[in-house]
Amino acid sequence: MKTILLIEDNQKVRENIGEILELAGYHVLSAENGKVGVGITKNTIPDLIVCDVMMPELDGYGVLHVLSKNPATSGIPFIFLTAKSEKDDLRKGMNLGADDYLTKPFDDIELLNAIEIRLKKHTALKSEFTKNTEGLEEFLTHAKGLQELNNLLSDEKHYVTVPKKHNVYTHGSYPNALYFIVKGKVKTSRANSLGNELITGLYAEGDFFGYTDLLEESVYAENAVALEDTELSTIHKDDFFALLHHNRDVANKFIKMLSNNVLEKEERLLNLAYSSVRRRVAESLIMLQNTYQKENTGNFSMAITRDDLSDLVGASKETVIRTLSDFKDEGLIKISGSTITLIKTDKLIHMKN
Repeated sequence: MKTILLIEDNQKVRENIGEILELAGYHVLSAENGKVGVGITKNTIPDLIVCDVMMPELDGYGVLHVLSKNPATSGIPFIFLTAKSEKDDLRKGMNLGADDYLTKPFDDIELLNAIEIRLKKHTALKSEFTKNTEGLEEFLTHAKGLQELNNLLSDEKHYVTVPKKHNVYTHGSYPNALYFIVKGKVKTSRANSLGNELITGLYAEGDFFGYTDLLEESVYAENAVALEDTELSTIHKDDFFALLHHNRDVANKFIKMLSNNVLEKEERLLNLAYSSVRRRVAESLIMLQNTYQKENTGNFSMAITRDDLSDLVGASKETVIRTLSDFKDEGLIKISGSTITLIKTDKLIHMKN
């Protein structure tokens, strides 16, 4: 059962709306003003908020402003109720991040339809989209709406093919697009002052990449190179920022992706500083499997140059080759040319942990 927080200072209106929502099968939490409503969210996170604009203590704009500052509540779908219909009021609410606006008086069907649409849209954006081209279109459809999607899919969104070992972008260049992998594999890396390379990220079909520097509006701190012939879908930065600025759900999704990316990189840096080479090689092999084996289809195999693997491990090529030889002798992996096959994944995971 979905929980709806109803914030309305008029008791009669509050009771009538609450009864309608309960009859429709929703669990309703009621608050007589914005201050009480914000307090309720500290204990219970509702699935959607219906909020009057003009209220004592804290008005609707104040409620939305306060909740938008808290990561736990910033993504809650928000519908304003108001007796006003002036465009300035509508614009102010939408600029603050409201998802919809109902002008009093409204009928029961109008209210229930608005709630149902917003809940469905929010649920779709929270769920994982299928990691292929169709999934990207589905994601953008939910994020922008059909009209905005049609604009995105026009001239400014296009597909490019990057041959194996060619750059997608280089360190120091300025981002002008968000990248999505339709097919292929990409690595990101950076080099120190001595020219030693460290792989910072691995990406496969269905992954976004290049968004960190794009969000920070800074030059690329890394190089991105195709590990094989790769097909990319690009979204121009102006469209990407429009997507973020006008849809809180999409913004939250990318914030979470960015947060996960930072945590993963911090963990890798700690492992590089304090873990043994054996553990780092095991971790890198498991990382390759988690990145490139989307389904459990038996033993994982991948062709990877020893230079790339050493860059991923953060050790010399000779040391990595010796460690791989040890793993082979222990029956953990098989090696055929540049192809490595993981045989005893559980032992590699245990070693990594």
